Amino acid sequence: MLLLAATPIPPLFGLLAIMLVGIVVVSLVLIRMRQSLLIGYFLCGVFIANSGILEGMGTAETETRISQMAEFGVILLLFTLGLEFSLSELKFLRRLAFVGGSTQMALCALPVIVGAWWLGMGISQSTVLGVALALSSTAISLKTFQDLELGGSPGARLAIGIAIFQDLFVILFFLFLPVLFSAGSTNSVGLMPTLLGITGKGLLFVGVALALAHWVIPRLLHAVADTRSRELFTLTVVGLCVGLAYLGGLLELSLALGGFVAGLAVSDSIYRHRILADVMPLKDLFLTLFFVSVGLMIDLRIALMWWSQIILVTVGLMFVKGTLITFIARGLGLRTRPSLLGALSLSGAGEFGLVLMQRAGELEPWPVAVQQVVLASTALSMGLIPAAMKLADPLADVLKRMGLTSKSATLPADIKPSARLKALEDHAIVCGYGPVGQRLVAALDDSGIGTVIVDLNAETVRRLHKAGRQVLFADAAHSETWDLAGLERARLVAFTFPDTATSLAALDFLHQKNREITIIARAKFASEAEALLAKGVHTVIHDEAESGRALAREALHVYEAKGEE
Repeated sequence: MLLLAATPIPPLFGLLAIMLVGIVVVSLVLIRMRQSLLIGYFLCGVFIANSGILEGMGTAETETRISQMAEFGVILLLFTLGLEFSLSELKFLRRLAFVGGSTQMALCALPVIVGAWWLGMGISQSTVLGVALALSSTAISLKTFQDLELGGSPGARLAIGIAIFQDLFVILFFLFLPVLFSAGSTNSVGLMPTLLGITGKGLLFVGVALALAHWVIPRLLHAVADTRSRELFTLTVVGLCVGLAYLGGLLELSLALGGFVAGLAVSDSIYRHRILADVMPLKDLFLTLFFVSVGLMIDLRIALMWWSQIILVTVGLMFVKGTLITFIARGLGLRTRPSLLGALSLSGAGEFGLVLMQRAGELEPWPVAVQQVVLASTALSMGLIPAAMKLADPLADVLKRMGLTSKSATLPADIKPSARLKALEDHAIVCGYGPVGQRLVAALDDSGIGTVIVDLNAETVRRLHKAGRQVLFADAAHSETWDLAGLERARLVAFTFPDTATSLAALDFLHQKNREITIIARAKFASEAEALLAKGVHTVIHDEAESGRALAREALHVYEAKGEE
């Protein structure tokens, strides 16, 4: 026991303990303040790096150990990205992804590349800097949409489409990053052989991964699943991820690329959802450490010397990206409000930009001032995204008062409202055609009640239009929608989605145009249900309350059946 007590604490363990305790403490404070936890992760890293704690631990390899932990988090992030990657989703969002994403990357990266080159940076580092700042944080954007209950909104679909293109682009960019720096050097005689070599290695790696995915991995997962050992299944999944990432490293490809291909290799497996459930906690843990590690790399003394440049870069980045993406979204046919929401969600920099900067720094060191300004600005912009997204509605209202928004919906030619809508009377207007909306429409059809469906999913609207349904591709939060739907002649309006913000925005129009209309709405939380009732909704379906009653009813049925036996 004395020998065990005298054993020195490993520096990596001490560093990990300090980071985790710091994260928990700072996060609890920020939750009470209703602030983004990402800000807490960054602040925790900045505090540890600049408080003298690391020097007191006596470790000479702190930076290397931090990078290793962060690298594993990135590998798991790319693994889950590959696991969740869907060709069908890419097909559905192809216009937003390829047209919107490519335009966004070009318009956002080119000004940074030209500006950095004009200020004296090499073309290779200027290109990396431009690409890094053009990338956005997919994780923060989608999580904030989920927190705002807007996961299926047009703004969220815009963000997903552009994020898919960004992810695919940066994966290929990682692959050819060494070629970029070879081309930017004075000795570029062997550029073509290098390019061909990397391409060949990449094709070889993908071929091996596909072969494993077809013949080896399914049999391995079946055998492990038959053991009914959760521990062995998790170990196997992590082993596949790390193993393929290591194979990519042996071929001198990116470890992150290996993680992505590993995810693709198991994405078609019947165990896909279970794999996600097992890997997500590990990914969240190590990705949190990655965000902390970014803060650890920020030297507060240098950052304070360049504080004005950091603020300027952060504000300029978010303003320029937000403005450009808004115009791109408007050009793709989205309304002002969802365009602003999607643009603000992508206005900051992203985690892949940080990874790209780190990888490029290994090939050619960054100037200290540039590194610190970019790191701090990236961290700050990522932390501000949730707050920025909440400005979408106020900005849309300001633009509307200024007369800068369109007065009518931009409808695809093949789904314009039918003239038969004008003949409908005493009908029901159903907003949203998800699972709940489909059940409601089916019930109304069975009773012989006419319906008009309002939805913002273009594919759904096209399908319903071809089926002869009365359907509008329109936003319930706009006045013109209710004129098209014949609100003055309708008897019922039903909001089948729990998006309280949209429902509340629509209520003013409903009361103005038809005071006798009966309104039914959904709400997820009790506070939202109270707000809807106070605004004049006749019946609110409270999801949590209904679920609680259903669970209680089913539980009592179990015991009643037991008593009858």
